[in-house]
Parts: sequence; C-alpha cells; structure tokens
Amino acid sequence: MVFLNLQTTSIVNIPEKFLHHLWKHRLFFEEKLATQLGEKIEVIKVGQHNIHAGPDFQNARIRIGNTLWVGNVEIHIHSSDWYCHGHHHDKAYDNVILQVVLNHNQQVRRTNNEVIPTTEIQFDNNLFIHYQHLQENESWIPCEKELPTVDPSIIDFWLSRLTIERLEHKTRQIEQLLLENQNNWEAAFYIMLAKNFGFKVNAGPFEMLARSLPLSNVSRIRDNLQQLEALFFGQAGFLDQKRLDDEYHRQLFDEFLYLQKRFRVKPMPKHLWRFAKLRPVNFPTLRIAQFCTLMHQSERLFSEILERSTLHQLRTLFDLQPSPYWNTHYGFHKTSPHRHKRLGEDAFNVLVVNTIVPFLFIYGQIHDKPQFKERALDLLLETGPEKNSILSRWKILGVNIPNAYYSQALLELKNVYCNQRRCLDCQIGNQLLNRPQREGYPM
Repeated sequence: MVFLNLQTTSIVNIPEKFLHHLWKHRLFFEEKLATQLGEKIEVIKVGQHNIHAGPDFQNARIRIGNTLWVGNVEIHIHSSDWYCHGHHHDKAYDNVILQVVLNHNQQVRRTNNEVIPTTEIQFDNNLFIHYQHLQENESWIPCEKELPTVDPSIIDFWLSRLTIERLEHKTRQIEQLLLENQNNWEAAFYIMLAKNFGFKVNAGPFEMLARSLPLSNVSRIRDNLQQLEALFFGQAGFLDQKRLDDEYHRQLFDEFLYLQKRFRVKPMPKHLWRFAKLRPVNFPTLRIAQFCTLMHQSERLFSEILERSTLHQLRTLFDLQPSPYWNTHYGFHKTSPHRHKRLGEDAFNVLVVNTIVPFLFIYGQIHDKPQFKERALDLLLETGPEKNSILSRWKILGVNIPNAYYSQALLELKNVYCNQRRCLDCQIGNQLLNRPQREGYPM
C-alpha cells in the first residue's frame, strides 16, 4: 500500500472522491493493476463519471486476464465498503465489472453470489500531498500561489463553463416562480425584478412587497403613478401615519386608505427595510419610487424585453424618472438638493445580470429558442462587471475581468468551488493536481 508509509497522513484521511479523481484522470500506476487473484488488468476506458445514484463509473472497458469486460466500475476506500453501502442487496450494482479500492480487506460478491474482481489502486504520494495542501492552506483561494502558473486557456475555458453553471443555478429559482404563477412569465418576472430592485441588502423585503401586491392588482392602476406610489409605499409600511408637514406624503396616505380597502392588503412592518450604511441613492424609498415608475411606463415588461436585442435598447426601457417629489428627496419628509434620481448605470447592470439575462436564458431553453440563450450571453459580454469585494480580490490576483460574463463566472468559482475546497471538481485544480509530480509544493 502506498499511503501506509506516509508520516503525515493515514488511510482514513484519504477521501473516496480523491480516488475518483485518480481513476477519472488515470493518475495511477496502470502497470501495477491486478486482481486479488493476481490477474493482469488493462484499462482501455475508465468510463463516464456518474455523480448520481449507482456505480461510480459507467460503461468502462476493462481487460482482465484474456477477457474484455464492458460494464461499471465501483470505487471504495476499503473493499468491505461494498457491504457497508448495501451494494450486495442492490441489483443496480450487478453490472460492476471491477471494484477499485485503496485497501482490499474483504472479498465482495454480486447479488447472485458471483465474486467481483477487485484491485488496489497505487499512485504517487505527491498527488495526495498536493491535494492536502490545497485543502488545508488558509489562502483566500486554495491555489492562490499557483494560479499564475495555470494555462490561461484552461482558465478561460473553465470560466465559460462556470458562467453557464451560474445561469443554471439562477434559472432554478425562475422555474419555481413560474410554477407558483401558473407559467405566467410576466408575473414571475415582476417578482424576480422586484427582489433584485432591493439589491443585496433589501432583496427580501422587496420580494415580500411584490408577492403581497400581485401583478394583476398593480396592472389595474398602472396608468396612475401617484396611485402606484401610494399602493407600494403604503404596503411597504412607509405610510404609517398622516404627516401634515409633507404634502405628498399626506396625499399618498389618503390614497392608500382607499387602495388598502380595494385590494384588501395588510402593510408590511416598516422595520424590515434597511437604510444603515447605504448611500442615499440606494435607499429603499427611492428604489420603490423607481420601481413604481417602471411599472407605470411598461404594460407588459417582459414581453418588451423579449423584443429588445441590445443592451442600449434595454437601457432606454429602464431610463426611469420618478415623480417630481423625488427630485428633492431620498426618503419622506427630509429634503435634499435638487437632483434627477434616474436609475444609475451600476444598478441597471445588476438588474441585467440578475434578472433579465437569467429570464432570457431560461425562456430560450423552455421554448427551444436558442437565439434568446445566445442573447443572454451576449448581454453579459456587453455589460460591465459588478463591483464587490470578491471581484476586487480576483483583480489583485491578476485576473482580468472585462465584463459581466467573466465576473459572474468568478463569483461562481469563489462561492461554489473555492470556498468549499472543491479542487477536484475544478478545472484549474485539476490542471494543478494532474501535472507531472514534483517534490515540495508551495506551503
């Protein structure tokens, strides 16, 4: 056994997924493969890695002795894990032609009592030493010191994959919204857009607000901006008392008393909204006013978005100028210097990335219209990258982030792979781990 002689680890430290990686990338000593009975093993095809239920690798081609076998491969740390995992009772494992293990401690059999050939995998110790380093170092990302040595084409290819993966994660939320709204695209888009109008800090309250005011009700008063503001601000809890010192607030208050009865709504608690540490342009009161203007300007917003093919055309749709009151206010009662409170470029970009692009992508997918999926990706290439602490750190590491296509991929990489130390599932980690091995990795 290769690892029993290691001073820094033991067999119990080696995860099964590491053996999967060795098998998948053929990082083992093939010339040393033999069954427990001493028969020579030749791996012609390792098979397709199966991440779902069932054997670990499917449709492998293995020559054992003079016989060519086609079937599945199961991988365990100990051969006795076959019984610990209950495979001896599962006919789905009867087509396993080879069990690959680190430690062969028990003969295993199929449900019909036939013995399954088993082999112990052997490999270079440095592979696991390097893997341990990536798992245990406390750098911002596991491969921080080695990242500059990675082939740029590998990084570019992987980031392209991650952009799609991130889109697929976002579209799952949309699928749920469509289910809740009986496949009404406009209603589902309305809720997701409202959530993202709250951006990160007020996303929850904004989504709650939209869900409490169905689009069907909003559409009934769409032509009257003051009624829209009264309904949204009242339902959000900002019209909790009549203020005679603010004429517009008083008008909205009186209007909401009527609308509250008409639509039978119960206002949200005002304390749910967060203002602390926000710039005034991001205050939820101003965002609600901008959202009301958008609802006022567009009768069927998602349908209009489907008809616009460029970022510039979408920008005109989101050129929002709230009612005149907001030229001198960021919130109620306290005045501010006169300024047109249009939706800023950065805020618009966030809405494109988090709402418009995922909706276009899944719309094209569900309706088998690839042009909308392509448009979604084109919009990411046209849109500037987001601005946040994660992307700032990537820039410090020398990663170029020209647009949202790459910024979205890098957010996915950091949050889903690096933070969880999923180096074995990462193409960058794979390239580092699969290099010709050498002594002394950077620690």
